[in-house]
Amino acid sequence: DEEYFQFRFRFFYVILLFSAGSSIFFITADYAGINYVGEMHVFMLKIHLIVIAVSLIGLYNRKHLFYIFAWPYAIVCFGVFISAMLFVPQDEIRILWFFINVPGVYLLLGRFVGVIATALSMLCIVVVNNYLVAPYSDNAIATAMVGLVYLSAFFHAYSSRSISFYRRMLEYNKELTFLANHDPLTGVMNARAYYEVCNSLIELSKRESTSFAVLFVDLDHFKKINDQYGHDAGDQVLKDVSTCLKNHVRHSDVIGRVGGEEFSIFLPNTDLIGAEQVAEKLRFEIEALMPRIHSGPIRTTASIGVAISHTPTPTMANIQRHADQAMYQAKQQGRNRVSCIDMSDSGLLSA
Repeated sequence: DEEYFQFRFRFFYVILLFSAGSSIFFITADYAGINYVGEMHVFMLKIHLIVIAVSLIGLYNRKHLFYIFAWPYAIVCFGVFISAMLFVPQDEIRILWFFINVPGVYLLLGRFVGVIATALSMLCIVVVNNYLVAPYSDNAIATAMVGLVYLSAFFHAYSSRSISFYRRMLEYNKELTFLANHDPLTGVMNARAYYEVCNSLIELSKRESTSFAVLFVDLDHFKKINDQYGHDAGDQVLKDVSTCLKNHVRHSDVIGRVGGEEFSIFLPNTDLIGAEQVAEKLRFEIEALMPRIHSGPIRTTASIGVAISHTPTPTMANIQRHADQAMYQAKQQGRNRVSCIDMSDSGLLSA
């Protein structure tokens, strides 16, 4: 919707510039005696120019005011077209301005307003024709009515299908972006996307002078699960564990699958005590998970390394390495436990 709004905003600017050019042309041509349009119509064209100038100035860096200026402009355009019908009888094809206006209204203000603009155009032509010095014939009016209906139907269908296609394209792009940034099995971020997001969060942490933590989660004896129960069982365990991780962290936390059975979790605005509590909670939930495979539930545990860092901070690769070291420390201490490393300015403190 934002992209479509941006398109309409830019399209409005183009219409304003071309409209200003056409009004200036007719006013200049009238003063030069090349194309006489009459004093009243020149007056309406000047009002048209004033509205355009106000719109161009008012919309500069203020696209949120789009509708405030688009509606008055559309109304003034109708006034100009009616003026041309009444005061420029020597122009036999001036009725074409109504036809030119309909597509613009559809693209600027949408299908509903486009239908209203079409109906008003038809009404204006029929009513104003009764007051013309040289009115159009019944055949000409009938052709104009059918032509406007056809044009309106065409742009109604075109707008509908274009918007539908554009939204489908956006959905497909979102799906492609999701697939490019997420692990297809577990649905969490893949390693590349995860590290990119974490590095951005680290920069934010530097600016705000806040601490953060990284958890390195490694499933215990995962190779045995694959060897004993098969890779399908291993995949089911990974999916259940990733769901468990997502269900027990904050929305602001970031999860990535960084290896076969390895997950990393970035915890912004988190100190050592808070990170250790989260790690212990996740360890407990994974142990209680008991994923169900074809032969029944299977016990799964995880060793979790915690690295906590304060600003000024190292790179994500650096703190991830320390979280990995803490995880191996948990493995060496018997698995299914949490080990912590605090990365302070003075060095490394392990717990």
